[in-house]
Amino acid sequence: MPMYLIERNIPGAETLSPDELCEISAKSNGVVAGLNAPYKWHHSYVAGDKIYCVHEAESEEVIRRHGREGGFPVDLVVEIKSTIGPDTGRRAS
Repeated sequence: MPMYLIERNIPGAETLSPDELCEISAKSNGVVAGLNAPYKWHHSYVAGDKIYCVHEAESEEVIRRHGREGGFPVDLVVEIKSTIGPDTGRRAS
């Protein structure tokens, strides 16, 4: 199943309290459970006025549907084609 990076513009995201983040997460979990489509939320990063999410879904449309049904902004969706990190460079030596 394809993996996607989702950018959500949420003014003041970095100031959301632990309780607010818990509420957002619970709402997302509820929407995922009701999608009746294969879907997995891996994790999200809260940075500045944005939340960046990594989700797996059958298509970009399912990602956008999750956003609509949850009331979450979906400002950008891109399919993740590769993942790299420090170990990637070590394999080349």
